[in-house]
Amino acid sequence: MARPTIHDVAAAAGVSVATVSKAVNGRYGISASTAQRVLDVVHELGYESSLVASSMRSHRTGVIGVLVADFEPFSSEILKGVGAALHHSRYDLLAYSGTRQRDSEGWERRSLSRLSGTLIDGAIMVTPTVVSASTEIPVVAIDPHTGRADLPTVESDSFAGAMQATKHLIELGHRRIGFLAGRPDLRSSIAREAGYKRALSEGGIAFDPRLVRIGLYQQETSREPAVELLSLPDRPTAVFAANDLSAIAMVEVASRRGLSIPRDLSVVGFDDIPEASQMNPALTTIRQPMQNLGASAAHMLIALMAGDEPEHMHVRLPTRLVRRQTTAPPATA
Repeated sequence: MARPTIHDVAAAAGVSVATVSKAVNGRYGISASTAQRVLDVVHELGYESSLVASSMRSHRTGVIGVLVADFEPFSSEILKGVGAALHHSRYDLLAYSGTRQRDSEGWERRSLSRLSGTLIDGAIMVTPTVVSASTEIPVVAIDPHTGRADLPTVESDSFAGAMQATKHLIELGHRRIGFLAGRPDLRSSIAREAGYKRALSEGGIAFDPRLVRIGLYQQETSREPAVELLSLPDRPTAVFAANDLSAIAMVEVASRRGLSIPRDLSVVGFDDIPEASQMNPALTTIRQPMQNLGASAAHMLIALMAGDEPEHMHVRLPTRLVRRQTTAPPATA
């Protein structure tokens, strides 16, 4: 079935194309009854004006873009938060992943160049590899790169969350605590390793670099590092993983090696994605307010697009420990 055009609407409503344009865009010059008749036909035919054509006329599209490297659990929760924040606004949401270029540094800049000015009025970048962007539209970054942030940013308190996770394991009696790190290029990963080290220090435990491996925040890339940790002659009795996907990989690898969770190995994650509470055993983790991250970024971006100064240009949200079934005192304690 062909997509209805503005000419189809005009013919069905018995008005000119110019009148349809005025009714759709809420302009003056037509009576309320005529505008309502046109809008009824618009609804009946399912007509939608072209975003590109609209942006060429008004230089505004009414669309906010969310740029993600991949549609994994973390970014999906972010999108839910952005969508909820935009629910009563005049903005629509466009989720975009540059699949052909997302593995290369700076893919966000190329995506912004492609989208800005024609499809979106502002953008939210999730875990971007860059923290500066020369663009005509306002941009907010969530969980940004390690460099100096020239953009407004929203992130969780990764340092405090990592301390909570490690202290929880120490309080259970663990002394050999492994760390499955995230992406080295992200501030969150660096902060979580720093929090892990601080908690060890405050607990009187010497940091052992042999107990640290890099999982890159992905389940598939965390399996081999998990095997390496569990293959150590004096393996850890507990592991803090920098995100839930890495923690899930650790639990899978441990189970395949015949270890019982949490009797033989305690595991703590970070994020509290939906899968964390659904797995068996349910994952003890650090809950970061992922949907609130998205909502906060959306509110900040809306203010910037309106020409206003947000109350805070760099927002850090609190985290908290969620105790479930993957942590317990070590069997030898």
